Amino acid sequence: MEKIAFLGLGHMGAAMARHLLDTDHPLTVWNRTAARTEPFTGRGARAAATPAEAVRDADVVITMLADPAAVEEVAAAILPALRPGTHWAEMSTIGPDAVRDLAARLPEGVSLVDAPVAGSTDKAEAGELRVLAGGDAAAVEHVLARFGTVTHTGALGSAAALKLVVNTAVLGGVALVAEAMSLADALGLPEDTVRGVLSTSALGGAVPRAFATDVNFGLALAKKDAGLAVDTAGLPILDAVHRQYASAAETAPAEDIAALVPRVREAAARARGGAPGTG
Repeated sequence: MEKIAFLGLGHMGAAMARHLLDTDHPLTVWNRTAARTEPFTGRGARAAATPAEAVRDADVVITMLADPAAVEEVAAAILPALRPGTHWAEMSTIGPDAVRDLAARLPEGVSLVDAPVAGSTDKAEAGELRVLAGGDAAAVEHVLARFGTVTHTGALGSAAALKLVVNTAVLGGVALVAEAMSLADALGLPEDTVRGVLSTSALGGAVPRAFATDVNFGLALAKKDAGLAVDTAGLPILDAVHRQYASAAETAPAEDIAALVPRVREAAARARGGAPGTG
């Protein structure tokens, strides 16, 4: 069976990698904080001390890291160690330019697929993510399918580009729900009624996401993702959203994006000299 190396066991990565423990593929894991590998070694995986060690004998390499800087650091370590015939699925949210840069540096005989995912930790735990796959994913699709439904997006880099579009909609939607609730507070409207009506409005799925309590999409990651989108195109509305997430991430970088909602409401209440829900 193919040997798989999975690098990056954060909230999303760990939830995804657990699905590989149920296969016949020998699994090697690596994480910057080594303690995160212990639940995997306890179930038969091998822990590597370095990224290069993790990928040296791998047929399939999966990276699920926090940001472009983390991917670049790991890439510098693993590129010399990748064998001809190795297939690399880069699943972090880093944008298309970073993906194309990685592709230009691949050793001969190594293939790359950009495969970021749509969905948060709840979908990752359930194996119900939407995996966006750019480039020729045929060699790794059977592995990616362990995480959810694979959607082919086109040429290499197209999946990374589409992921920015998806996250722009999610982050903007949550921020808009936050301001809509702030307006409802100012007007003295009951929260449950407002949330119910908004859930059937054009905002639709953004409302439950704005009040979710069982998922984790950290504010620092939201700041990073919104920043990637803003840097790619002139997006004045998202630029304002980016500043909101950046401000929230200063004090609570690991909190879920739903934490933006009470923060926006409280700030609005202070500005009008009241408290959320007081009108």
